[in-house]
Amino acid sequence: MTAVSQTTYSALTTLEGEGAARALAEAIEAMEPAPYGVGAFEIEDDSGLWEVGTYFHSAPDAEALNALGKPHGAKAFVISEVPDVDWVAKVRRELSPVEAGRFFVYGSHDADKVPEGRIALQIEATVAFGTGHHGTTLGCLRAFDRLFTAGLRPAKVADIGCGTAVLAIAAAAVLPDALIIASDIDQVAVDVAQANVAINGLQGRVECLEAAGFEHPRLAEAAPYDLVFANILKGPLIELAPPMSAHVCKGGLAILSGLLVVQAEAVTAAYVAAGFALEAREDIGEWSTLVLKRG
Repeated sequence: MTAVSQTTYSALTTLEGEGAARALAEAIEAMEPAPYGVGAFEIEDDSGLWEVGTYFHSAPDAEALNALGKPHGAKAFVISEVPDVDWVAKVRRELSPVEAGRFFVYGSHDADKVPEGRIALQIEATVAFGTGHHGTTLGCLRAFDRLFTAGLRPAKVADIGCGTAVLAIAAAAVLPDALIIASDIDQVAVDVAQANVAINGLQGRVECLEAAGFEHPRLAEAAPYDLVFANILKGPLIELAPPMSAHVCKGGLAILSGLLVVQAEAVTAAYVAAGFALEAREDIGEWSTLVLKRG
C-alpha cells in the first residue's frame, strides 16, 4: 500500500447553536483555496456548544477565517499544523489484537499472534470505524459471544451501520447457515466491509449494502431478523427504535452501542417504548452496550 503522507493544517473554533455552526461550515466550504474537509459537531449532547473544524493542504488565512466566524459568534480559530504522518501505518503499528470471548480481532501485522482455538477475525485499520478496539465494538462482540455461549443461533442477522463489518463477520464466522446482511450509510464503509468479508474468506456469506437504517428493499425483504447489531450514535439509535421493532421478530434481540454511559437510559427508554425489554447492559469505560429483547 502506498504511504499517505502530506502536510495538513487544522483550524478549529467553537460557537453556540447548531444553526450558526452549520452556517459557518458552509461559509468555510466556499473559501478559496477551498479546504478539503469541514465538519460541525456538538461537543456534548444537549450542551448547545458546537465545534467547527476544517482542514487545509496549505496554511489557511487566520484573518479570513475569523472574519467568517465573527458574524456567527465564533471564537478565534486555533490553527495548527498536523504532523506529517502516515496515519494508516501508525494505526496498524499501535493497534494490538483484541480478545472478546471466543473472538480474536487482529490486523495483518499481527497474523503470527493468533492463538489456537479462537475465532480469528482479520480487520484492517482504515478510514471506517469498527476495528474492534473501540469500547463500543468490543462491547457488541462480548455481548454476542455471551449470547452464543448461552445457545443463541439466529437464522437472520443484520448489522446496521456496519463500518468495517466486524460484527457481521463475527456472526458469519460462527453461524454458517445464517442469512447475514451488513449495511452502512457510507459507500466507503460498504466497500471496506466487502473487502474485510473477502479477507476473512466469507465471500457470499455476508451481503453488504448502502442504506440508511433499514431503508433498503433487501433489508425489508429479508425481515424479520432474529438479531440486529446497531453500533451507531445516540440520536440515530433513538430514531431507529420504531423501525427496529418492525424489523426484529418477536423474541428477537438487538445489540446496541455507540452510546455513552450517560446516554444509555435515554436509548433504553426509547426501545422500551417500542416494545423491547432490556436484557443486559455492559459499560466499558465511558461507553455502554445494550442487549434488548422484543416482546
